[in-house]
Amino acid sequence: MLSSIEILKKYWNFPSFRVNQEEIINAVLEQKDTLALLPTGGGKSICYQVPALIKDGVCIVVSPLISLMKDQVENIKKKKIKAVAITSELNYRELDIALTNCIFGNYKFLYLSPERLQNELVLNKISEMNINLIAVDEAHCISEWGHDFRPSYRNISEIRNIFPNTPILALTATATPIVSKDIQENLQFKIKNLIQSSFTRKNLSYLVIKEQDKKNKLINILNKVKGSAIVYVKSRKDSEEISKILTDNKISSNYYHAGIKISERNRRQDSWKKSDTRVIVATNAFGMGIDKPDVRLVIHYHIPSTIESYFQETGRAGRDEQNAYAVLLYNNTDIKYLRDLVELHFPTIDEIKITYQKLADYFQLAIHNGKDESFDFDLLEFCTKNKINSLKTYNVLKYLEKENYLKLSNIQNNRSRICFTINHTELIRFQSSNKVFTPIIKLLLRSYSGLFDNEININENILAARLKTTENKISESLLRLEKLEVLNYIPKKQGTQILYIQNRVENKYLVLSEEKLLERRNSEIQRMNFILNYSGQKTNCRTKILLSYFGEEQQEACGKCDVCRNNNKLLDRK
Repeated sequence: MLSSIEILKKYWNFPSFRVNQEEIINAVLEQKDTLALLPTGGGKSICYQVPALIKDGVCIVVSPLISLMKDQVENIKKKKIKAVAITSELNYRELDIALTNCIFGNYKFLYLSPERLQNELVLNKISEMNINLIAVDEAHCISEWGHDFRPSYRNISEIRNIFPNTPILALTATATPIVSKDIQENLQFKIKNLIQSSFTRKNLSYLVIKEQDKKNKLINILNKVKGSAIVYVKSRKDSEEISKILTDNKISSNYYHAGIKISERNRRQDSWKKSDTRVIVATNAFGMGIDKPDVRLVIHYHIPSTIESYFQETGRAGRDEQNAYAVLLYNNTDIKYLRDLVELHFPTIDEIKITYQKLADYFQLAIHNGKDESFDFDLLEFCTKNKINSLKTYNVLKYLEKENYLKLSNIQNNRSRICFTINHTELIRFQSSNKVFTPIIKLLLRSYSGLFDNEININENILAARLKTTENKISESLLRLEKLEVLNYIPKKQGTQILYIQNRVENKYLVLSEEKLLERRNSEIQRMNFILNYSGQKTNCRTKILLSYFGEEQQEACGKCDVCRNNNKLLDRK
């Protein structure tokens, strides 16, 4: 059996572990439940991948993002290690095969979302596996007092019940002492065990600038500090506008947000990672799982809503340990926007009940119906039809999600599927009287097998290239064939869906706690006040303030932030 360092060298070609990685790995190998609190870019994935490769069996990795799971599986497969991600793109048969492979196929890693742990098939199959480790990524999502609470994370206790003696490794880059305690309690740690790396980034300079003319200031900063950069903005519209301003000023730039097709997002992300594009202007949809070492500059064009997100996003700068800068630009408009945002985040109980009723009317969903059903949902259309504020409505839906009534999710099914609904003989008969469809039918039969038995994933782009036509023309032909009842066609799609976790109930039976709502509101106000105080103060070292939020004390000032530099100038004058 190989040792931890031998595994590291064999699969990653690294000569040694980073700070705390080996301690975390050893704790897992000793069967200890462990919370690993490592800063962004601290190498969290190695902490579960190495011990999982040493031990017999499969490691379950619970992760909130499909894109992140796919990246991890792709990277693991490149090392000739068997891994699979259970995503919404899999049909029932594909799901069954993937899970069965984890029982009998010598797989080492099974990635899935916490929602999947409510699926009976998934739980039954997992119970037959030899699970050597349960890794929980973005573990702060399990805490109500974290900045990104997701009720579905509470489903992780289902695996703990099946495998009470299998260790849990919880991983996060952002957790206050209260959240750290909450994570360990919710994951039912046998003994509290926190391993925490210092959040200090000695190569990172934090600068906060109050500026009315932020556009010109942004251009000046980007012209002054060379190298790869991320500019974070609060909205999709801002990302497009700011990117255009930068391009007009001859700064290589592109924008990124969740409203762009996933294939185009991947293209823009790859262009930036390769440094073909210098600046990516993005909403907070960008960055999870990105490990570009040479980012010299992360600029926040608006005040972020929480210190956690600010710290995580600034942590994407300077991972190569060379000097880098985290710049926050703000003005009085930003302060007002942030204060107003808190009010919109916390609708009243009456507003929540009214929206819940309107949602049922919108889906024509009867009382005592809807459990486990998904509905396509257009937030803008819903709000326009009901003449209600879209941001407040979104936060009503997120509140109902926290209370486990429904789940709001972005669907990014980037693979279409087809299956013939007639047999081979009937298809030949159809072709003879509908010759216009012969080229597409022949192409499908040449390109894919099993089309008469199961739904098969297809790629319209590849089919279009082979027929020397367009992707739209391929889709149109398939839709026409579906209308003629020759095949079933499920096009790839990108949009929003609402999944009802419970049956719809009458409003009077909707259990909502005004006390809990007030607690959450006060918690958010505290987080908001912390980042406003951080931005506005000019006397204390910014690094020390940030570290104090996460329960870490630093005796010495960093000497690199704007406050330290100004204080040093004052000392020099005396």
